Amino acid sequence: MKPSSPPADPSYRRGVGIMLINAAGLVFVAQRIDVAAEAWQMPQGGLEPGEEPLAGALRELEEEIGTARAEVLGETAGWLTYDLPQPLQGGLWRGRYRGQTQKWFALRFTGQDQDINLATEHPEFREWRWVPVETLVARIVPFKRALYEAVVAELGSYARPVA
Repeated sequence: MKPSSPPADPSYRRGVGIMLINAAGLVFVAQRIDVAAEAWQMPQGGLEPGEEPLAGALRELEEEIGTARAEVLGETAGWLTYDLPQPLQGGLWRGRYRGQTQKWFALRFTGQDQDINLATEHPEFREWRWVPVETLVARIVPFKRALYEAVVAELGSYARPVA
């Protein structure tokens, strides 16, 4: 896969997102440990300086769910951006960013469910499950739904059972 750079807007944090798909064609979602509401997300996180997006995606996967047992199926053609709601802009990332611009990857999970371990060094999630791609967007916090719709439109066709 070719290296790529996001738009050069310093008000957006550079990051990656992962649509992790199991052999049954279901998508991994997890509930953040720091949010009381019933809000789910796919693994995602910021890129380190100079880090290539795919390397960052695999690192984030291991940091967030304890495994990087996955193979690349595809990636978004470009970078997808979302804005944080105004009340969150001053609190997250020390108020430095108004949102994120992310490169998303579809990955096939090559491990077993027991390979997933949310008790990582810095836990981010309290619960996880596999869900049909068609139900994904409705589970997501409202301010990220447009981004998730774009991810599903572009990468959702990978969410099918292994033949």
